[in-house]
Amino acid sequence: MLTTKDRGDEGEDRALAHLQRAGLRLVERNYRVAAGPRARGGEIDLVLRERDGTLVFVEVRRRGDTRHGGAALSVSATKRQRLVYAARRYLMRYASPPPCRFDVVAIDGERLEWLRAAFGAD
Repeated sequence: MLTTKDRGDEGEDRALAHLQRAGLRLVERNYRVAAGPRARGGEIDLVLRERDGTLVFVEVRRRGDTRHGGAALSVSATKRQRLVYAARRYLMRYASPPPCRFDVVAIDGERLEWLRAAFGAD
């Protein structure tokens, strides 16, 4: 019996393999940042780089089916805010940050959908 974490890790593995086949290169996996002692920070599942140098922050969502709206719709406004927060912290390591974007890989059952530039940092 797989745990929720096992299923999530499996989904990330599947998403990473898909993105690598598309030519992206893994930079970092599961980048986490704290916001403070009582505030939640954020986590970026995958940080990859496109051939053109664009840094891609990827949120991987997996659902067994689409009964509750599916994986893509589960990326809430709060989740997007946490991803943007983590990405801003990540980009602090660069003197001159590269172009970047936020992608979502949604896995519903066996169906995988890669949503490029799924949302912005606004």
